Amino acid sequence: MIDIRSFNPDVLSCLANLSNDEVFTPPKLANEILDLLPQTLWSDKAATFLDPCSKTGVFLREIAKRLLKGLETEIPSLRERINHIFKNQLYGIAITELTAHLTRRSVYCSKHAAGKYSVCGVFDDDSGNILFSRTKHEWKDGKCAFCGANQENYDRGDELEIHAYQFIHTKNAEEFFNMKFDVIVGNPPYQLSDGGGMGSSALPIYHKFIHQAKKMNPRYLVMVVPSRWFTGGRGLDEFREEMLHDDRIRIIHDFLDAGDCFPGVEIKGGVCYFLWDKENSGNCHVLTHKGDAIISESQRPLLEDGCSTFIRYNEAIPIFRKVRVLDGDSFSTIISANDPFGFDVRVENSYKRMKPVFKKEKFPGCVEFYYFGWRKDGIGYIDKKYIAKNTAWINKYKVFIPKAWGIGNMAEDWLTPFIGSQNSCCTETYLLIGPFDKWKDVKNLVTYTQTKFFHFMLGMVKITQNTMKGAYRFVPMQDFSEPWTDEKLYKKYGLTQDEIAFIESMIRPMETNQK
Repeated sequence: MIDIRSFNPDVLSCLANLSNDEVFTPPKLANEILDLLPQTLWSDKAATFLDPCSKTGVFLREIAKRLLKGLETEIPSLRERINHIFKNQLYGIAITELTAHLTRRSVYCSKHAAGKYSVCGVFDDDSGNILFSRTKHEWKDGKCAFCGANQENYDRGDELEIHAYQFIHTKNAEEFFNMKFDVIVGNPPYQLSDGGGMGSSALPIYHKFIHQAKKMNPRYLVMVVPSRWFTGGRGLDEFREEMLHDDRIRIIHDFLDAGDCFPGVEIKGGVCYFLWDKENSGNCHVLTHKGDAIISESQRPLLEDGCSTFIRYNEAIPIFRKVRVLDGDSFSTIISANDPFGFDVRVENSYKRMKPVFKKEKFPGCVEFYYFGWRKDGIGYIDKKYIAKNTAWINKYKVFIPKAWGIGNMAEDWLTPFIGSQNSCCTETYLLIGPFDKWKDVKNLVTYTQTKFFHFMLGMVKITQNTMKGAYRFVPMQDFSEPWTDEKLYKKYGLTQDEIAFIESMIRPMETNQK
């Protein structure tokens, strides 16, 4: 039993999150992120720090603690030291008016930086160095020119939060404080709904904070963000390419489960925090976390030859190299794009889908129709005239797979395909593998999809529920005139016992997944 008389928790570790998009940073995590920075910074009275997306002020507060200790010898007077640090070294830009108040209370111990209760006695105004100004989106063709927000969703009155974050809604971020910073650190907002969905389908914005921070040319940049940028993420292709070609990213701590950083928060694909060091380049120190343990670490390039995405698992690198050298063709080449038969039709000026017209009973000239819920309600039957594209595939054998499945964790996910008849089609719920002329080929293809090897190669890219054709880019093509087993695949690619053991440890047995 806790003795409440001696129980004095840090209030910043007790706050409920604003949402899964604007997640408060626990003090423990903030300090682990700050530990990436050189220790010499804490005894440098000229070093400057900016949090451009402050929510609770935890980063600035913890930096202040370190500077108060590190500058003790150089500035012995506690009062002078406090005034110097808060006036000349710590700066923040809040994401909302509420978080501006939270940040000032955390840093200055008062929501008024110039008030009588403020620990800093040299400010002339109540904002201190924590800025917040309600910013507006700049609408162009229904989207914000700065963040891409949908005008229909975010063109609101003054009484509602519009999520026009000040730091990324300007072409010149240096104008905020008219100075250069040694360190930019933060936990930016992650995404915005565009009216079409949330999670991995929403509009990411965290990369815009990283872009803006780099434009300010700091010595160091440290941020914690979702790990989806490693391999996927809507609108992140250019950002991913930039990051993976930037050899100034010297350290990445990767958390497979976001809950290990943010207790009680689910972020598909996990989260990571990184150190970008302007004056140093080279290989990146990649550390993988699971629970309270670091389960793997390696010094390596962020981008492997022949890759366009980041391989998350250090142990997977030699396996990838062997498979890439032996096979050049990708399994993704026989997977359709989204909506293979053209049923994803929306109501004009809306995200609402128009429901296809189909029947539950067969009729002359009908085509078997697989839709979301067909396993429960039965196969549908549709007139061929409603099939808008790829009509040549209708009378061929094909394998259907869901475009969204699992949770983005290779230890949990297992693909369950099904074979469509020679007279079938599907809605946008599914992707199509094929088509094929021979029944034997599709049967053998399914054996391949039920191997651990297949799921391991897929899992190097798939870290969210959405699994479009690009997620299969690392899976090598096979000869489907024969069936496939893990044993045959391990032998084909010359995998060592350690490599096989790693694959086996990462993927659940097929029998478990099929229950």
